[in-house]
Amino acid sequence: MTVLDYDATTFADEALAGFVAAHSELRAVDGGIVRRAPLADGCVSLVIGGGSGHYPAFAGLIGTGLAAGVAYGNIFASPSAGQVHRVARATERGGGVVLAFGNYAGDVLNFGQAAERLRAEGVDVRVIAVTDDIASGAVGEESKRRGVAGDLAVFKIIGAAAEAGFDLDRVEELGRRANSRTRSLGVAFSGCTLPGADRPLFEVPPGRMSIGLGIHGEPGISEADLPTSPELAELLVGRLLDERPEGAGDRVVVLLNGLGTFKYEELFVLYGHVARLIGDAGLTIVRPEVGELVTSLDMSGVSATLFWVDDELEGLWAAPASSPAFRTGSVEDAVTETEEARVESTAPADDPRHAAASPRVVRGLEQVRDVVLAAEDEFGRLDAVAGDGDHGIGMSRGITAAVVAARAALDRGAGIGTVLADAGEGWAENAGGTSGALWGVCLTAAGGSLAAEGDPSSAGASARAASAGLAAIQRLGGAEVGDKTLVDAFAPTVDELDRASSAGLPLADAWAGAAEVAEAAARSTAEMRPRLGRARPLAEKSVGHPDAGAVSFARITGVVARATAADPTSDDRSAERDRA
Repeated sequence: MTVLDYDATTFADEALAGFVAAHSELRAVDGGIVRRAPLADGCVSLVIGGGSGHYPAFAGLIGTGLAAGVAYGNIFASPSAGQVHRVARATERGGGVVLAFGNYAGDVLNFGQAAERLRAEGVDVRVIAVTDDIASGAVGEESKRRGVAGDLAVFKIIGAAAEAGFDLDRVEELGRRANSRTRSLGVAFSGCTLPGADRPLFEVPPGRMSIGLGIHGEPGISEADLPTSPELAELLVGRLLDERPEGAGDRVVVLLNGLGTFKYEELFVLYGHVARLIGDAGLTIVRPEVGELVTSLDMSGVSATLFWVDDELEGLWAAPASSPAFRTGSVEDAVTETEEARVESTAPADDPRHAAASPRVVRGLEQVRDVVLAAEDEFGRLDAVAGDGDHGIGMSRGITAAVVAARAALDRGAGIGTVLADAGEGWAENAGGTSGALWGVCLTAAGGSLAAEGDPSSAGASARAASAGLAAIQRLGGAEVGDKTLVDAFAPTVDELDRASSAGLPLADAWAGAAEVAEAAARSTAEMRPRLGRARPLAEKSVGHPDAGAVSFARITGVVARATAADPTSDDRSAERDRA
């Protein structure tokens, strides 16, 4: 994508810093951006967010009549729960918070965790996941659909309702109504390329187009011959009209969205054909938007969105708004210095117990880091088969940050529970996306389990810690064995550790057996069809390739096994302690 040479690991942070520098009405907080002018007391706060790489979404949609804050993730990766929490606390003024985002697994996990944390602090929070992409879920399974360019319609309704002073219940109801009346479909003519990468995430053969793409670089659900502009309009409009919401009237907002390099003049040509077809269908177009609304880096493609409005929704869609990327009506923004973000620390207190085990944990994490960094490209290629190809980058960012956090905890004399909890927080904060959230809660849960053990170096302690980590992942992500996720490697690993512990095997032997089981289980995912996550709409492409998350889990399990075998404290005495 990029013409100049950039470090992909810092590209998103540098882009956000430049964006804030260009917009004096905004200010950065730890995790994203907020308006400088604070909301009125008692007003509902809308916090949106997602991965970067989609501008104008999400950073461009902050301002009067739209979002109060944006949580900003790495390229195509969800912001962490901590980021969302801090942005929400920086904007909340007593009226409650709406968290809104596209329906992707990482965003669902991280925004959901942030909502739980805010509620525990007494903040009333509502969560709305946008589900407008008709290609990613069948009729009757709308909750499985992704959020694409319809994000703008839903965010605009929520933001306008909040700006009008409606209470939280009303704002939520209007946002959900808007989401239920929004349908989108997109096509791609070429894939997108991550900053610093030398090839796109997917390729479309010459003379063909990919139908039903995702905005995170996912290829489409099917392919077809490259059409003329009138033929493309017929495809998009026809499929969207087939999904007209029940009870919808005859007025629609049309969004025609360029995905990166499908530029304005060509969009206008296509819009002319779209508008004619919609008129022929007896519908009236209300305040259309044609341009780049939600992009996917440099993808060549276009999406169409129909948002069926009633009187109230039409009024909110037309209400004044002013943001860096979207303006309508007349708005006067008062730009003043706002109060500092009211963010309370949720870091765990230092736990001095089992401090002797903490250095071994940090060394183990460092060994995991080395293996993950070496396999970054491999993990990315596996993920790109039916996903967005960012698993390697996310894992590398996550484990690197986890090591830094764990080392800092060790330096202040923390116990094993705090070392792993801090490592988990660092992983979740910096990796973003689904894997960041899952590995974050896994390490935290495992650390809590080990901290409660009389002897954290026994095989039994490892089995119980692994079980706690698996339970946390399944509770947060909802995955089960057979869904083609890391759970398919994790669950049999826990079973093997339980078996080894019950048999009285030494710690090193227990982990050696667990590593073999994890490796075999990861390989077996190649024959599975994904039932969760971004790969689900591309299930056929995924068959024959192992799940990237399962493979990386097995690789990490192997590191733990080798580290345990090399540890002089790991001997038959661990088995004796278990039997005792």
